[in-house]
Amino acid sequence: MKNVGIIGGLGPESTMDYYQSFIHKYQDRKNSKKTLPELFINSINMYNIFEYINNNQFEELANYVGNAAKKLEDIGADFIIIAANTPHIVFNEIEKMVNVPMISIVDATYECADEENLQSLGLLGTKFTMEHDFFKKQFTKNNKHVVVPNENEQQLIHQKIVDELENGIVNQETKEDFLKIISRMTKEDNIDGLILGCTELQMLFDKNDFNIPILETMDIHVNKMVEEVFK
Repeated sequence: MKNVGIIGGLGPESTMDYYQSFIHKYQDRKNSKKTLPELFINSINMYNIFEYINNNQFEELANYVGNAAKKLEDIGADFIIIAANTPHIVFNEIEKMVNVPMISIVDATYECADEENLQSLGLLGTKFTMEHDFFKKQFTKNNKHVVVPNENEQQLIHQKIVDELENGIVNQETKEDFLKIISRMTKEDNIDGLILGCTELQMLFDKNDFNIPILETMDIHVNKMVEEVFK
């Protein structure tokens, strides 16, 4: 059985969700509540991530997250995931720093979108995920369209993620504001699916809130982790 290494703390709330979700899905796969997977979590500081990106220090960012990956490899992780979307901005560089496989949340989400035959997807996340093209590239090179909110909407979404969701605060008013943005995108941008491109967004929504398919990146990522463990 393979040991998974999780780079967490990006933020702490979603790291806990990753841990619990992975355990539950693992036990479901084993059809037993009396078994637990063995794993390692290296929790690092999400605010360092934000500072590096704000200052365009992408080499420093890759080294910071890459060193976290190397520590997991050194203590016996058979494969590694980054429990967040935003640090995937330097995923390719990090992947080269270790000798064990890494599972990309972006690649996993693209595969899910392709399986569901979605062509034009809305993307919500931190401003870094929405502004940069690291998430969009995999989709656009395969002739899928990715739409992000307008600049004012992006500011609101980012601020609410950082001030509230990253700190475990779930606010009904925030949910309503986000749903208004999604409704506008559905009508004006003709999106046929929505990517929850921040792992904390699952705290705010459930699938009953939408009338279009939702790609919950954390859930998709955890499913890939479970698949890898049982290979």
